[in-house]
Amino acid sequence: MSDATPYRPVVAGTRIGHVHLKVADLDRALGFYVGILGFEVMQRLGDQAAFISAGGYHHHIGLNTWHSKGGRPPAPGTTGLFHTAILYPTRAALADALHRLIEAKIPLDGASDHGVSEALYLRDPDENGVELYRDRPESEWPRNADGSLAMFTRRLDLDSLLAERRM
Repeated sequence: MSDATPYRPVVAGTRIGHVHLKVADLDRALGFYVGILGFEVMQRLGDQAAFISAGGYHHHIGLNTWHSKGGRPPAPGTTGLFHTAILYPTRAALADALHRLIEAKIPLDGASDHGVSEALYLRDPDENGVELYRDRPESEWPRNADGSLAMFTRRLDLDSLLAERRM
């Protein structure tokens, strides 16, 4: 889109409701998303697909093998999904997610404080990128003098995050 092309922004309440991921092995994917991250299975279609959620929603994540059973991850340098971002409601909930990853010995690719959010980056068993994050309240977002966002990327203090975990 050129700068001269007029556009009309999408309505402010629009949200991304769910994502479907192609996986090679449904049980392996469920072991990660359900067994480690704690999502719930809402419906399963044999070894072809499963729909999982947090809190009983019909599904936040669809996992399917329809075009990928036994497949390999995309090669580096190809297009596709960079990561799925999973928003946690509180810092304590994100701390619990980090604790689950540590217990399961799932390595992080990174952990960042972006000023507006705190994020953990990792890969699922099919090498799909996963971001687990929590947003800071808008009143805490860093701003420039003109009021525009002043996001940044700094190393997230994982010890401080873990201290927020409620037992």
